[in-house]
Amino acid sequence: MQNLNQLFSKSSASQSADVIHLHRGLVSLFKRSGSNQWQCRFRLPNDQWHSMSTGQADLEEAKHTSIALYEQTMAKISQELSLKSKSFKQLAEEDLVAMDIANKEGNGKAIFKDYKFVLNKYLIPFFGKFQLKEITPELVKDFESWRLSQMGRDPQASTKRTHATTYNRIVALAREQNLIADTFRVPLLDPHGSPSQARPAFSKEEIIQLLAYMPSWEKVGRSSRTKEMRQLCRSYVEFLLYTGARPGTELKPMRWKHLQWHWIGDQRYLKVWLSGKTGPRYLIAKHLVVDCLERLIAWHQLPYKDLNAVIEARLDHLIFTFPRGVQPYNFNPQFENLLKECNLLKDVAGRNRSLYSLRHTYATFALAEGVDIHTLARQMGTSTLMIERHYSKLTPMMAAAKLA
Repeated sequence: MQNLNQLFSKSSASQSADVIHLHRGLVSLFKRSGSNQWQCRFRLPNDQWHSMSTGQADLEEAKHTSIALYEQTMAKISQELSLKSKSFKQLAEEDLVAMDIANKEGNGKAIFKDYKFVLNKYLIPFFGKFQLKEITPELVKDFESWRLSQMGRDPQASTKRTHATTYNRIVALAREQNLIADTFRVPLLDPHGSPSQARPAFSKEEIIQLLAYMPSWEKVGRSSRTKEMRQLCRSYVEFLLYTGARPGTELKPMRWKHLQWHWIGDQRYLKVWLSGKTGPRYLIAKHLVVDCLERLIAWHQLPYKDLNAVIEARLDHLIFTFPRGVQPYNFNPQFENLLKECNLLKDVAGRNRSLYSLRHTYATFALAEGVDIHTLARQMGTSTLMIERHYSKLTPMMAAAKLA
């Protein structure tokens, strides 16, 4: 630690005085000259120093972020992963360059033309912004639905095999660069095109049970951190259920300023701007979501009396964070534990439910309430083909009274 202080003192005397030691002295916070954001610095197991920006100007937020960055870095090192991260697009572009070089050197293959087409036409546009560790089985299913809407037909088995092989090349490249561990299971594309199954959702009675269980569940936990995660997870679950939004990709970047009122006569509706994998869109939330959001406003101790005041202020803060502004990586473990505790993890077919099940539940309820598939597709940011593919089998049962 004395060497660390000497290192900082070489920059300037004033900067040395601003060094703050955290996490049992393992992490140091400081500011670079001319920057208002805090940097963190710590020693790696190989005895080299590693610096990162916290992206925070507020000291308390920087403290929490720096410790989280330290723990994430050490976790990567323990799994022999690279400290650098790359998106699917970055890896795909490297593969495209490698194929071009191989073609110029005479070592290319005829199939490279197909691989390049698949990357540019389908895989990069859909998976481009994701890191491989962020790709879930639900996202892969959504890709297959999106691909169907792009092609206008179900692709042949040979096409699916080519898509799967091209995708696997990117996974293999990530493993070669130690971006993901050999033991990490990346969901793969289906090369066989097996018949799709109805996705696991919740019944009306199960949703009533879930909503009734969460208020007491969020108050119990081994630590204050656990309680905070549960409180935030409850609001997250309710928001998904009342909007049909995609978990993760659409809710993570959402800010208070993205909420607006939409008026039709004297009736107002909450309009939510989202930017997800299919581009930006507005959706109309159910009225029940207002209570969920106002509970978050009170929990964050925002200086506004209600949601209306926050909307008028155009507050540029992330919504789904802890009160100190830190955002959890995801809510999957908490939601799985919640479902286990209230005996709702598995559906009647024995399949595990996930956060995506709330989106499928929203679609099922909307169809049962008579929302047409074109309106539902626009609301959920997907295609009518996807709605028809996954939910058309349900509509005759939902309309049983009319049909009978």
